[in-house]
Amino acid sequence: MKTNNKIYDCIVIGAGHAGLEAAFILAKKKYNVALFALDIELVGNMPCNPSVGGPAKGIVTREIDALGGMQGIASDKTQLQMKILNSSKGAGTWALRAQIDKIEYKKYFQKEIESNKFIDLICKEVIDLKIENNDIKGVIDKDNILYKSDYVIITSGTFLDSTIHIGHEQIKKGPDNFENSINLLNNIKKLGFETLRLKTGTPPRILSDSIDYSKLTIELGTNKKLSFGHYNPTYLDFDKQLPCYLVYTNKKTHEIINNNLNKSAMYSGHITGTGPRYCPSIEDKIVRFNDKERHQIFVEPESIHLDTMYLSGFSTSMPKDVQKQLIESLPGFEKAIIKKYAYAIEYDAINPIQLYPTLETKKINGLFFAGQVNGTSGYEEAACQGLIAGINVICKLENKPKFILKRSEAYIGVLIDDLVTKEITEPYRLLTSRAEYRLELRNDNADERLLKYGYELGTISKNQYDEFVNNMNILNNTLDELRNKTLSSCKGMQINFKKTNVTLYELLKRQDYNFNDIEQYLDNKNLLDDIWKEKIDIKIKYEGYIVSQKKLIEESNNLANVLLSSIKNYKDVPNISLEAIDKLNKIKPHSLDQASRISGINLVDLLNIKLYLTNQKKGKSND
Repeated sequence: MKTNNKIYDCIVIGAGHAGLEAAFILAKKKYNVALFALDIELVGNMPCNPSVGGPAKGIVTREIDALGGMQGIASDKTQLQMKILNSSKGAGTWALRAQIDKIEYKKYFQKEIESNKFIDLICKEVIDLKIENNDIKGVIDKDNILYKSDYVIITSGTFLDSTIHIGHEQIKKGPDNFENSINLLNNIKKLGFETLRLKTGTPPRILSDSIDYSKLTIELGTNKKLSFGHYNPTYLDFDKQLPCYLVYTNKKTHEIINNNLNKSAMYSGHITGTGPRYCPSIEDKIVRFNDKERHQIFVEPESIHLDTMYLSGFSTSMPKDVQKQLIESLPGFEKAIIKKYAYAIEYDAINPIQLYPTLETKKINGLFFAGQVNGTSGYEEAACQGLIAGINVICKLENKPKFILKRSEAYIGVLIDDLVTKEITEPYRLLTSRAEYRLELRNDNADERLLKYGYELGTISKNQYDEFVNNMNILNNTLDELRNKTLSSCKGMQINFKKTNVTLYELLKRQDYNFNDIEQYLDNKNLLDDIWKEKIDIKIKYEGYIVSQKKLIEESNNLANVLLSSIKNYKDVPNISLEAIDKLNKIKPHSLDQASRISGINLVDLLNIKLYLTNQKKGKSND
């Protein structure tokens, strides 16, 4: 075996959304990274939906940005359209969604890697890991060359023993027909890691000029300055944004599916992996929701460099001839030309129960898994895992405490806690409903929740943090002025109120007034941009709900602050159930709060664990 001369601070396997975040956050701290990719075209690849964001997911991208990550910046710079979702509902549900130019997105990251002296992009397949005494020591490529490092992050996505399914046709390839990875998977299994067999899919791509758009409903972006990035954000003018479109399935579409179910790879028994509950194939929708007369399909541009449209919500594993019939049954698609057929893809993933909340494995020190290989779906879920894994490698390199976000601090915290605490049996998708404290985890306050962490970690610059602190000071001073200034002191204000001692703060609690209506009456005005003005409106209008939620968070933190790292074997804890012992030893929860969310752990178990810890402390103090 040959050995590469360079010793890396960290090796990242896979250059998708998770791998890129891990590599760049380490490089930001000037650590040398070897970034392995099967092919240069897989760097920043978007094999499925060319978009970033959506409910909960868009907030994750904002959180990534607040911690110093890349996805938000890249999305802002390569967007085709940006919109705010759920704007007619409460602030806790608002989220950004950007249509992305998938070609420009890849180019952006390829260019950033080329100019970054701390990242070596190595387009080779990694086939094995070098392990010594349960410590990772490096990786071995297909040419039998050893690359040394004490830290390795595996972000192999959906490439582990992946199989593409189109009807009864099976192709042993990865997404977009790239080569898959079998040797690495086999060697991971030899180390004793438990894997899951999962399934996902992608819809067909249609030649743009073959669609009759007059029969479709146009879907425009939001005519407002919107960005994922917090610092020096990039905006795309509304008149330069590309439209998306909406179309619906119909009775004929459903008949074609029902008449050909036996030809679907999903329903003919060819696929054994479990598919995503919240992103089902079109045939799955028709079968599971047979009472619905139609299902919506979004028609979305992929790139200014491509002549294709993506049919979001129309993934299928039907054979090509049936796909053609299905497409032509849609209004406006009667003469549609399919440029790329849909397919389902089966792949192996790691059971994430085998990971700590840092995403380091419990079996091998220094080995991390992040992204879709952990059983998640979506670019945003993948990216945030790569970021957290990378940050925790930094913490190890710098002998700092582990970086673990609480469920009350970020959607990232919710996602990772779910992965390492609950049994994953299907591709995990982040939803607003998974967060207990979603009014606290809003789109507008990701910087308030997380920017300080980024600054303390050294992944956010002093200039960015100082700008944030300055704006927060202005915001708090403005809130104080609003609390103290009454209507009677506002000359010229035309408001029909019997009581003139009402403060401007109280006025803004009403839904028919916002900060822009009263800013002119303040002594200090025009100091904040529209984003910060919106923060003021949200803080005031939702104050009662936010205060109530903060009280709940404080109560949950009492459990979160009870750490369990001193318990090496739960057999030593008296009076807890055998099921509790088994699950606690398997999951090794970080805190009593995490233990409380493990299925099968009851209140008596938690009380006995807390009593055991109390007695432990008493024993040590007596010693």
